[in-house]
Amino acid sequence: MIVDCHTHVWESNTRFGGDALATLDAAMQADASRHIEAVDPVDRAIVLAFKSRYLDAEIPNRFVAEYVQRHADKLVGFAGIDPTEPSCLDELAQAQDELRLKGVTISPALQDFHPADTRACALYEACAQRGLPVVFQQNHRHAAAKMEFARPLLLDEVAAQHPELKIVVAHMGFPWVQETIALLGKHRNVFADVSGLLPRRWLTYNALMWAYECGVMEKLLFGSDFPYRSPAACIEALYSINQLSQGTNLMAIPREQLRGIVERDSLSLLGIEVRPAPRERVTAVVDVE
Repeated sequence: MIVDCHTHVWESNTRFGGDALATLDAAMQADASRHIEAVDPVDRAIVLAFKSRYLDAEIPNRFVAEYVQRHADKLVGFAGIDPTEPSCLDELAQAQDELRLKGVTISPALQDFHPADTRACALYEACAQRGLPVVFQQNHRHAAAKMEFARPLLLDEVAAQHPELKIVVAHMGFPWVQETIALLGKHRNVFADVSGLLPRRWLTYNALMWAYECGVMEKLLFGSDFPYRSPAACIEALYSINQLSQGTNLMAIPREQLRGIVERDSLSLLGIEVRPAPRERVTAVVDVE
């Protein structure tokens, strides 16, 4: 099974509120028709909602829920919850009980809170009780982002206090990839997706080699970060990464380890139950020698 753990869909850039997000994403088209076409090569794709009171930005949970319900054999929705809002626990209950979303997305850097903030810890506890995994968007690209809150090492306390909570560090925590790898080795329920790295070949090679040498490759999940990159292009980038080492003394990353990232059943690892995909579906996998 190929699961794209990190994709985005939005109706228009006006959903991003102020200039902080709209400026960056002005040229990005992430409408539903382009998204469903892009994720055709994978068996499942997770679609992330988003909400930030700090940035006055939102990709609504209901919008994501209605979209994934139209493609229930392909898509899985995650709710965007802002822990700084007093209503966050009510929104979490609605997201799971009414909208049938399967996980939660938060971004300390874009929501302006320390990952171990008391309000956030209440959300983590509720997510653990409900069996909902949490994706941490370690986003540093936006001018308004609070980079001090994006560091993966700050999740060490969160993982220690909530050992049953399934945590996914997006983008392998870039630019603090080594901190993320340390977390993966330390905490059994901490994972990381490779979204956002794959367009940068040298960065990807080094990140994967660190993970391989530290023995945590099984904790890496495939993600494309659509619309910034298509799943097909990301699969090809993964399988071709060893081209960098050809004709040099650099080590090659074992091919079975790369295949493991692409074909990992990430939904099962995260405790997400979905109805079986149609039996007649044949998944197209790009496998570059």
